Amino acid sequence: MIVKQIYTGCLFQGAYYIESNGEAAVIDPLREVTQYIELAESSNSSIKYIFETHFHADFISGHLTLSNKTGAPIIFGPNAQPKYECTIAKDNEEFKIGNITITAIHTPGHTLESTCYLLKDENNKEYCLFTGDTLFLGDVGRPDLAQKSNNISKEELAGILFDSVNNKIKSLPEEILIYPAHGAGSACGKNMMKETVDTLSNQKIVNYALNGSLNKEEFIKELTEDLPSPPVYFPSNVKLNQEGYLDFDKVLEKSLLALSLDKFKLLMHNDNTIILDVRDQNSFKKGFVPGSIFIGLNGSFAPWVGSVLKNIETKILLISEKDKEEEAILRLSRVGFDNCIGYLDGGFQSWKNSSNLIDTIDSVSANELEKIISSISLIDVRKKGERNNGYLSESISMPLDDFKDDIKEIDKKKKHFIHCAGGYRSMIAASLLKRNGFMSIVDVSGGFAAIRKENFNIL
Repeated sequence: MIVKQIYTGCLFQGAYYIESNGEAAVIDPLREVTQYIELAESSNSSIKYIFETHFHADFISGHLTLSNKTGAPIIFGPNAQPKYECTIAKDNEEFKIGNITITAIHTPGHTLESTCYLLKDENNKEYCLFTGDTLFLGDVGRPDLAQKSNNISKEELAGILFDSVNNKIKSLPEEILIYPAHGAGSACGKNMMKETVDTLSNQKIVNYALNGSLNKEEFIKELTEDLPSPPVYFPSNVKLNQEGYLDFDKVLEKSLLALSLDKFKLLMHNDNTIILDVRDQNSFKKGFVPGSIFIGLNGSFAPWVGSVLKNIETKILLISEKDKEEEAILRLSRVGFDNCIGYLDGGFQSWKNSSNLIDTIDSVSANELEKIISSISLIDVRKKGERNNGYLSESISMPLDDFKDDIKEIDKKKKHFIHCAGGYRSMIAASLLKRNGFMSIVDVSGGFAAIRKENFNIL
């Protein structure tokens, strides 16, 4: 028996490949499915089933493409209503894969169709539970991300989730492993652990949803209070996962287009079109096409694309490092942004060589910031939870998650300094400010990590 977790750090997402005696299954695959097919081929196995724990909101799953390429049926749990052919499992229905068994355990709460999958090994012993977004390590899935058409409140879903966790999961053998769909950093939960696998016994100690510290009423309050607004692109991803989408190879074919400088300049002025610069932040701040938005491939690219661009119908013109264009298109497609209309041939250097106007973003070191801190406007774009662990009294909090709504509150005539934790998010924010007409933006190099090393009075 093989159980392989395939963790994608950019999405904080775990997909799973399971194999036994020449047969395989995949749980919650990513949109690019070649890796799963190659794993099966490497051991002369065939993919027999594709299991989905629920309709994902934060990424586009590869279930449809993988089914088309392998002929394996797609399995959802009860209450799922996809717009394509698949199998809707009954609660406790079993599926044989070689010498092992996977049992569907309906665990609604995160969404109404949410289902966990219990794996029993060759000796019919419970080995692990794939929990999707029902149970994370240290947390449970948010109850406010379900489709609005369900017409059910987050409080009602939280109560249903309490019952699912306590009646369906807590009673399982303590030695089984818990394999969740996400880890720390995902917007699908509030306080996930950075680990990506744990035992049920440990989770019954450290996870408030399992350790008996909260009754049902307290659990609902804990789960629903102080929830940030769900990312705007989430409903669009749910719809694509429920109704269908283009195979990635077709997206790549229409998107991987090298554009001449003249063609690029012509397209950049079209409605609903943005220039997305995916180089690293240090290259971006030294020079970029005026009006472009920075979201670098070297960070949590896909979630920030979704949070910043919001509308998956946005047409995207890419500027990237050489040979990074395909990676950018792939990672855009993971969150449903399929409307890349090409990339600038020769990258930013092509723009620069043609004597077109370029923009830059100034920067200061933390040491330089210390000397002027009392007389400047300083913006902290970290999340509120990060700020609770330390901040500068001179700064104002404007989390990047809600940044577009806050821009109107900032005086365009003033000079603004900006920082995050390490420099990635502050450059995204700086590019948004520049795009919105703020002429004097200064990035604090190294972010709050660098600030901590200086003699600031950190609260």
